[in-house]
Amino acid sequence: MSVKVVDARLMQKAFLAGAKGLEAKKEWINELNVFPVPDGDTGTNMTMTIMSAAREVAAVENPTMDSLAKAISSGSLRGARGNSGVILSQLFRGFTKEIKGKDVVDVKTLAQAFVHATETAYKAVMKPKEGTILTVAKGMADKAVEVAEETDDVLEFGGKVIEHGDYVLSQTPEMLPVLKQAGVVDSGGQGLMQVLKGAFDGLSGKEVDITVPDAKPVSAAASEAKGAASTDIDTAHIKYGYCTEFIINLEKHYDENSEHEFKAYLESIGDSIVVVSDDDIVKVHVHTNDPGLAIQKALTYGSLSRMKIDNMREEHQERVIQDAERKAAEQKAEEEKAEAAKAEPRKPYGFIAVSVGDGLGEIFKGIGADYLIEGGQTMNPSTEDMVNAIEHVNADTVYILPNNKNIILAAEQAKYLVEDKQIIVVPSKTVPQGITALINFIPDQTPEENLETMVEEMGRVKTGQITYAVRNTVIDDMEIHEGDIMGIGDHGMLAVSTSLEKTTVDTLKAMLDEDSELVTVYYGSDVTAEDAEALTAKLQENFPNVEIELQEGGQPIYYYLISVE
Repeated sequence: MSVKVVDARLMQKAFLAGAKGLEAKKEWINELNVFPVPDGDTGTNMTMTIMSAAREVAAVENPTMDSLAKAISSGSLRGARGNSGVILSQLFRGFTKEIKGKDVVDVKTLAQAFVHATETAYKAVMKPKEGTILTVAKGMADKAVEVAEETDDVLEFGGKVIEHGDYVLSQTPEMLPVLKQAGVVDSGGQGLMQVLKGAFDGLSGKEVDITVPDAKPVSAAASEAKGAASTDIDTAHIKYGYCTEFIINLEKHYDENSEHEFKAYLESIGDSIVVVSDDDIVKVHVHTNDPGLAIQKALTYGSLSRMKIDNMREEHQERVIQDAERKAAEQKAEEEKAEAAKAEPRKPYGFIAVSVGDGLGEIFKGIGADYLIEGGQTMNPSTEDMVNAIEHVNADTVYILPNNKNIILAAEQAKYLVEDKQIIVVPSKTVPQGITALINFIPDQTPEENLETMVEEMGRVKTGQITYAVRNTVIDDMEIHEGDIMGIGDHGMLAVSTSLEKTTVDTLKAMLDEDSELVTVYYGSDVTAEDAEALTAKLQENFPNVEIELQEGGQPIYYYLISVE
């Protein structure tokens, strides 16, 4: 089989196949993250980014290169999450600039598209690091230019470029020692390879699934009113409609064989079966379309009591209706609030903070945050989330505190999608940095002076994060086993042990120096107030020369966040 040119229809299929190729390997890519934390999310971020574009691409009914380029670029830009997702969106942005305006694409155009994609992605990253997704992209771009001089067959071209991409990916541990020590290749680079391999399958005619959930034709999507609630209530997934419960008061012989026979019968007429025997009674729960059959069978063992039959389809409909009404009310209230805010004179400045956990949210609100974006280490918000948040802050200058190094690029991208406000991204990499930055905002200073002050002050803060390991690995010469408790600092591993208390003490010890004065401990959702207070007392006992404060953070995954100033 030979393919000389790619038309818009084939390009659409290739992109969707690439998106599905990445989605299928999402969890595997997550596991390649160097730090074995329970929120390793490169695969998730890249998948959510490309699927945002895939939904727009799938909705294009009669594709042209122009319409595909717009859908890919816009969809991935707005859906970009995390550094890997933002870089992927920039690769797509550069690629689509090259194919736009073409009727068909040949190997020469594809080679230039690879080059343009790489150049665009490198420009988006302030300090590009080799041994990452950028290195893999550049290696393939260089190879693409070389192969384009040797063949005009798209499939031969694609095969050789992908083969070289795999080679460059295999060399990433030699470029980044941290990858080599952890025994993994770069996760972002692996994600990019999955996209290209999926796309190649689509180009080569391989039977691939390119269905994308929630994709609607553009014409249909455009005709729907914004925010309208659907009146279609789907109950088709409820296979058995009646939740049936009762107790059998045993009056006839009932042994282990009888129980197996009874369960087998219930399985033939329903699911979600629970049969619990206790002396002379049997507690029964089953979902079925004919409760009478279950009851008749049960009566062969004795009399029945505490009978309860609920129509789950009816309950489901009521819940869906109630949920739709609640969401509509919330949306209306949000819109009214936003309209009221727009009607008021603009403030000179406002603040958006990315945070997760009720306690941390209250802290940010208490020190001046106008709007909170829920997210952080466990779920990186998208560029579109940032843009939506900016719309809710009625201010001339809006400061964004990402509070995570993996969110800064998405925040930076949002700046280019907003025209009527000055957007300043404060590059806070941790929650303690964000809190310090916001506290040090000075209203009388210019936006530029404030950014300089906030960056300077948050640079004095050290952050430690206490969590658990999800796999065995070696990092910073520390051997880590699944289930161990890890202390992670601003620049790597600080401590590891099987004890939460010991790891926390060792982490703080590694963070303190002669200039340290104040330690703030934020305890997470998996820690009780009593345990947090006991640990804080232990820390104060071990480190009497610093003041230690305890705050409820409520953050998931991380038992404690520690701030040292």
